[in-house]
Amino acid sequence: MTEQSSVITELTELERLYGTVARPSIAKVTDHIHPAYRPFIDASPFVALATSGPDGLDVSPRGDPAGFIDIEDDRTLLLPDRRGNNRIDSLRNILYDNRVALLFLVPGIGETLRVNGTAAISTDPALLERFAVNNQLPKTVLRIAVDTVFFQCSRAILRAGLWDVTTQIPRQSLPSTGSILRQIAEIDGDAYDKALPERLKNSLY
Repeated sequence: MTEQSSVITELTELERLYGTVARPSIAKVTDHIHPAYRPFIDASPFVALATSGPDGLDVSPRGDPAGFIDIEDDRTLLLPDRRGNNRIDSLRNILYDNRVALLFLVPGIGETLRVNGTAAISTDPALLERFAVNNQLPKTVLRIAVDTVFFQCSRAILRAGLWDVTTQIPRQSLPSTGSILRQIAEIDGDAYDKALPERLKNSLY
């Protein structure tokens, strides 16, 4: 068998390989934030935001103290956009294609929560004020209309040992951000690394 002949190109081939979908995998999907799913959102301090734009796909981390994403109602989520690098890749993409996907992680919990929907970018003053931290307002808030919600089982987290402290590695075992910038962009990496801790401390919000 050649590499080319082993590439799956038809849905029927894929479904035959993987077999029947287990009933719970279908039954767990809801079109709203069911009360059983709400605690995962309330307890999550981190979500990955996936978007699609003219230049392709993007996934971006979003984090704040647990409960930072507000459940306005069972079909609407509010996500503040905090200070960052001003690339605004996710926001650019949403203007092009408003479909989004969210993956919620809760430290210590194996299951994750997946939400698919559409997003609008709001600068409503009252909405921004709701998400003020240290008197600092987010520049925008995403209003996300929920289409589907379901939990993902814990296999991936367990295989990765994500919450196992014995698998954590020292930060210095990987290239520093300054080192990466020096290698890629000829930026003064030492100066960047030296200034980074204070810059992060002063620019979280």
